[in-house]
This record gives sequence, C-alpha cells and structure tokens, in this order.
Amino acid sequence: MGKKDKKSAEHKARVAAKQSKKSAQKEKKSKAKGKDADSDAEDADLDSILAQYAEEQAKFLKVTEIPSGPPAPRSSATLLASPSNRNELLLFGGEYFDGTHATFYNNLYVYLIDRGEWREVTSPNSPLPRSGHAWCRGGNSGGVYLFGGEFSSPKQGTFYHYNDFWHLDPATREWTRLETKGKGPPARSGHRMTYWKNYILVFGGFQDTSQQTKYLQDLWVYDCSQYTWFNPTLSIASQKPDPRSSFSFLPHDSGAVIYGGYSRVKANVNTGGKQAKAGAQKMTMKPMVHQDTWFLRISPPAADAPANIGPTIRWERRKKPANTPNPPRAGTTMAYHKGRGIMFGGVHDVELTEEGIDSEFFDSMFAWTMDRNRFFPLSLRRPRAPGKKQQANQAAKSKDRAKADEEELLNNLKALEAKGGIRGDDDDDEFMKLSTPKDDEPIEPSKPAVVRFEMPHRRFNAQLAVQDDTLFIYGGTFEKGDREFTFDDMYSIDLVKLDGVKEIFYREPENWNLMDEAEDSDEDMDDEDEDEEMEDEDGEAMSIDTGSPAPTEVTVPSVTQEMQQLEVEEETGAPVDDGRPQPRPFESLREFFTRTSEQWQNTLLEALRMKGQAEGKTVKELRKAAFDMAEEKWWDSREEIMALEDEQEAAGIGEVVSMADRTENVGGAGRRR
Repeated sequence: MGKKDKKSAEHKARVAAKQSKKSAQKEKKSKAKGKDADSDAEDADLDSILAQYAEEQAKFLKVTEIPSGPPAPRSSATLLASPSNRNELLLFGGEYFDGTHATFYNNLYVYLIDRGEWREVTSPNSPLPRSGHAWCRGGNSGGVYLFGGEFSSPKQGTFYHYNDFWHLDPATREWTRLETKGKGPPARSGHRMTYWKNYILVFGGFQDTSQQTKYLQDLWVYDCSQYTWFNPTLSIASQKPDPRSSFSFLPHDSGAVIYGGYSRVKANVNTGGKQAKAGAQKMTMKPMVHQDTWFLRISPPAADAPANIGPTIRWERRKKPANTPNPPRAGTTMAYHKGRGIMFGGVHDVELTEEGIDSEFFDSMFAWTMDRNRFFPLSLRRPRAPGKKQQANQAAKSKDRAKADEEELLNNLKALEAKGGIRGDDDDDEFMKLSTPKDDEPIEPSKPAVVRFEMPHRRFNAQLAVQDDTLFIYGGTFEKGDREFTFDDMYSIDLVKLDGVKEIFYREPENWNLMDEAEDSDEDMDDEDEDEEMEDEDGEAMSIDTGSPAPTEVTVPSVTQEMQQLEVEEETGAPVDDGRPQPRPFESLREFFTRTSEQWQNTLLEALRMKGQAEGKTVKELRKAAFDMAEEKWWDSREEIMALEDEQEAAGIGEVVSMADRTENVGGAGRRR
C-alpha cells in the first residue's frame, strides 16, 4: 500500500506553535533512553481512568456522610486529628498493591473516637485518587490544607505527580480547590507540610523523571490571607537541608523543625573486584537515611510591607539529637504532641548486593523533645502486682461482699414467702416466666476493648496522629523476603499513662499465613531459575538488536520504496490503537523517538522478515525509516494529545512518567522510604 501523504506545512506550523508554547517549561528537563518492555505504559490510559473517577464522583449531588466499617487496607494515606472536633480523626487517600495491580483511593473517612465508629464521606468535589500526598491543619486560618501526591496505572508502568492545592472544612466535610495567585510548588510526592500562624509550609519530597528519582529541597510558604505562594530566596552562603523525602516536619512557636528523612545519592562503586587497586568505576544510587536537625526561623513581614512581600525565613542547622534511635531507620515520620515528636516503627536497610537488600523492622516508640533536642524511649507500663497487704485487703473486701450478697438473698426469699407463699413444684412454669427476660429486651454483654502490653507488629510508614494526649497508629508496611504486607489495623496509646495498647480494629493482612522461610527460599530458587531463562531469552533477542548505530554496513538496494510498501495507511479522524507506541502529553518528537526507537526498529524488522527482506539493510537506513514512522505517528496524534494536555493542566497533573524508561528504577516500597 502507498505511504500516507505528510501533513501540510501549514498544519505542522500551527500545531508546532501550540506545542512549543505548552512545552516551554519542559525544555530544561533531560530525558534518558529506555525500554518499554513488560510495561503497561502504552495500554493504560491514565486520563480515562481519572475521568471515570470524576464521572462517578459527579453523581453525588451533595456531601453525604454514612456509617461504614473500617477503611479498606491501604498505604501512603494521611491521618490527621481534626482541628475543629476533638472527638474526630480524618483519613484520606492512599493506595493498595496486591502484588499485581495498584488501587488508589480518594475517599474521606471520619473516625468518631468516643463511639468507635467510622463514617465515609462522599462529595461531588474532592481531590482525585492519590497517595504520597501531604496535609496539615490550617493554624490560625482553620481547616485542613492538602497538596500533591501521585497516581499510577494499575500495573504501575506509568504514573505522575499532582501539583493541586485543596482546603477541607472539617465541620461541613466540604473540599475546595484553591486557585492561588502566581506560581505555586511544582508537582511532587513524599513531601511534608506543617503550619505557622497564618502560613502553610511545604518542603522537600521527590519527583520521578524518566531518568531517575529527583529529591527536592525547596521551601514554599502559602499566605492563607493573601492566597499567595512564596518561594523564599536564600543567599548563596546560606545553609539549608539536603534534598529528602519522608522526613518529620513539626510546628514550632518560632517556625518549624525538620528531622531525618530519606534520599538516594550518587556514588561511585569499584567494579574491578577486591584485588583490583584501580578498578572500573560504576555510578550508582545509594540510599541515605538522614539524621540531621534543622530549625526554620520565620519572621512575618512588617505591617506596612507590600502584600507581595512574604515572610523572612532562615535555616539554622542544629546539633545532632542526643540518644537517637540506633540503627538509623527510615519510614518513621512523627506526630506532634505538646512540643514533642512521637515516633514509631521504621526500617533499617542493609544493601548486601546490588540486587539484594536485608531489612530490619522496628516496633519501638520514641519521644523527641524539640527544645532539648533529645530522644527518649517510650515504654508501656504494666500494672503492678499487688503486695501481700493489698492482697489481704482485697480478700477481706471479697469476703464482706459475699456475706452481704448472701444476706440480701435471704431477705428477698423472706419477702417472697410473705407475699405469695413458698413456691411449690407446680409453680415452676410461672417462675420461669418471671425470671426469663423478654425477647424484646435482650441483655447485651459489654464487649471489653482488647488491651495488650506489647507494641503493634514491626512496620514502617505507619500513619500517626495525636488527639487529646492519645496516639493513634494506623496501617503501615512490612516485608518478609519478596513479600510485602499492608497492615489493616488501628491502635491507640495513652501518652500520659502508657498503660497498654488498645486495639481499635485488626484484620489479618492478605497472605499473612504464607510467611514461611522455607516457602520464601523455594520461591527465591524458582525466581532465580526464571531469571536465568529470561536472561537466555533476552540474550537471543539482543542478538538482533539494532538500537545503536554500527560501524559496518551491508550493501543493499535503497530501502525507501520498500518502506512505503510496509507502512499501513491509517484512517483519518481519531487515532486508531494499532499496537504501536503512542506519544504522551508534553512529549516532543525527539523525546518520543528517543523513548520508542527500539520498538519502531523491531516493528520494522519484523515486517521485513515477513517479506524476506530483512537481510542486507544498513543500520542507518533502518534507523531513518523507523524515525519516519515515529514522526508520522507523532503528527497524526497531535490533536488528541493536545486535548489531553489541556485536561491534565486543568486537573493539576504534572508530567507523566514511565517506570520502564527509568535508567535508575527504584520501585515498590523502597521508593517510598
């Protein structure tokens, strides 16, 4: 079939002008070459998934609140003590990965502490599903503020970060998306938020690009009265915290305090072996668990200062806290309680090899006093065993109580005899009627709360909140071998009495009974065998790879006419999904071909083999023909892609990233630490 005519020059110029305008802010971002093998990047339409969420959500005509059971299991959600009601906790978002597919949530749950009840809130206007977001109470302005987070395709092949900003009224349960003046923080997840007077503070987090995970160290301040974001500019000589995510960000009378966090930094590894003195150097990303402390001192602007002048900020590095938990651990963000940070759990990773990580999990609890900059372990206090004197007093009280009960019983019998005589054998039926409760008046025995004197199971990234001197622990993650378990439970601890752990609810994690060392070792052996087989298959496949130019060429006739016969003409109108790579929003032609060049060349080679014309083609000719195919696909998809770009910008969605493109892929739980 003949090759389809190219788009007119006028059409290209018009579309290119709009494309260049939309991607002006994207030009500074570098892209790395990668593969899309075994990824759901091409077959998962994130926009249609979110559009379906929005359509279902729009069916709710008003905010409704209905009783429900505990939330479905999830990780990377957010838990907060309600700033307007001392009897409520708020839970939002999160994700659950069952080993194959990821599910994201955007439902809001309210836990009524005194009743032990859950309420699920539905609303026609609420943030889209996400995890890894951050929120905090609004300080003097009231309410709750939420920013950022991430969403992915079901197989986690592609995902993106949010940069939208929301306000929640805890009393009415109403969400409001805030349209701020000027520029706001870029999209991110893993960041933290806190408040100071009339300001909301956002710091750190990470952005996933096609090349690597980029950890952030920028500070953003939102003025709740001026509805404006400020990104304070520091002098070159000023110190500031290193880039990080998953740190603790706590409010202070004079600003805020940062402790700890997690990031990955570049490091050179000697690949020449132990005996080599100067072996080859390999660049890799090493995990870093931060243990430093920073104080953010904030000074509000003068009363007569212009409205566009934000507060004055200064980072002050503090000494390393005394008595820090040992070994260092990630996944231990804190909850604020009366000038202290309450820490629970965490994980310490030891990278044995480039492929394997040995992890140690914790169930200990610490209090970090911010002013003294010192950690104190918090241990449960078991009730004291009664002494001999106390036991004798209890025995005497019990004896007196039994004697009083016997006397009361005798008096009741005398009263019955005096009123109706002694009960005979024929009166058994009537006596049973009097002594048996009626069916409509059931006696419900009170169900005592389960209280234990050991901490909840070891975990990291548990959600913590403090309300009225009580710490609440929700969920978290645990790993055993290759298995990852999402806890589905909740507990409370009185931080004053420390008289045990109250179990609010507990549901056994999925496949919890499969935690067996023998099974894990068997599965590891099977996985190694499968990896070897896949490596063999990959080796055979790589033998025909032509992804990079080769110095040698095979003399063949011109390939131009043959390529014209191999391409299939597409129908006009909406692009048809022909199984070939699709451009992504905000992606230039160069970026599209860099990402998909190998796929186009493989498609080309397969078509040539079917016609028996694969031999004799030079790499240069194949690459040129593959580029022509990619270019035509890119132009044919422009109208649809630009419509998606408009929708994503309106929804506060940042750049879509494919995990298959990553040259440094930190997936799963490790990326969330």
